Amino acid sequence: MDWPTFNDYITRFNNQDLTAFDDYLYPDTHMLNGTLEILGSGGMQEHYRLIWSQFTEELHIERFVSDEDTAAIQMWAHFTAVADNEASLFGPVRAGETFDFRGLIMYQIVDGKFTDIKVAYNTFTFTDSAGTVTSLGIPH
Repeated sequence: MDWPTFNDYITRFNNQDLTAFDDYLYPDTHMLNGTLEILGSGGMQEHYRLIWSQFTEELHIERFVSDEDTAAIQMWAHFTAVADNEASLFGPVRAGETFDFRGLIMYQIVDGKFTDIKVAYNTFTFTDSAGTVTSLGIPH
């Protein structure tokens, strides 16, 4: 997969375009993120519909490498709570509080679509409204 194609996927992801999953994932794609497993483009849509209802997410690509069968990124995802929420996916949050996830993602590719996605964490932090940063370890 080349950079322009992958960048289109990430741009659509950052724009919360759920149809990107239909265009870039096989229907039975397997995603493993810590202990969280998601199956298929429908599962990804359901998962991100929930995340994006609670947070603004910006996925920043720090490094991209690929060949015909694999793409890998070093990335930073920045989540901002859109409203106060006692039961968010990350626990109680106040509007404007942030979470930052830094890690690696490897994508297995067949015929230009992702068939397997593996996410590995390096850091996951929370910044409260006072600016205090707390390491959260691995959330899944």
